[in-house]
Amino acid sequence: MELLEALRNTPTARRFSEEPVPDGVLHRVLDSARFAPSGGNRQGWRVIVIRDPATRRTLRDLYLEAWIPYLARARDALGPDPDPLRLRVIERTDRFAQNLDKVPVHLLIAVDLRALTVTDKDLPRQSVVGGGSIYPFTHNILLAARAESLAAALTTLIVPAEPHLREMFGIPAEFAVAALIAIGWPAEPLGRRLNRKPVEEFTSLETFDGRPLTAG
Repeated sequence: MELLEALRNTPTARRFSEEPVPDGVLHRVLDSARFAPSGGNRQGWRVIVIRDPATRRTLRDLYLEAWIPYLARARDALGPDPDPLRLRVIERTDRFAQNLDKVPVHLLIAVDLRALTVTDKDLPRQSVVGGGSIYPFTHNILLAARAESLAAALTTLIVPAEPHLREMFGIPAEFAVAALIAIGWPAEPLGRRLNRKPVEEFTSLETFDGRPLTAG
């Protein structure tokens, strides 16, 4: 798939076939994803490939511990007269969560904290900079999976279970859990163009409230 088309057409998948994904295909995905940028080119990522059904069921249960309260808040936010499209999205995502263990491959992504330079750690707000050295890698995985005709879904809702995951997988103290990527063959076509805000809604000239950048 051509790059610009992949950028516009790599959705978060919610329905997967249970057909196995060969090691060779996964290797190609990760072989492409590894060229992601990272601070100082330190490449602090670590990937654990999980296929064991019992382990996937445990990951599903840990995921649901965070998902269920998140789902309740999402439904409350819809109000008494919910938009049908948003309601369908929530219901579809809930089915994915309840059946997460059925996705044939889980990629648990960890990052070496020693490889991160968190330049905003002293600011009086939530830090965001540290993720800049791991999340480009996870997005490259999604794009490379799309190029292989695979479906994928990235979630960080597994991160609160880090103490349990550390024990389960022998993750050293200097590493943090960054994400879980469910990956497999799609159970439905992925050929739809994504719906996103136009450039003019999030880009301004010279100041935060400057006039929008337009195509000319």
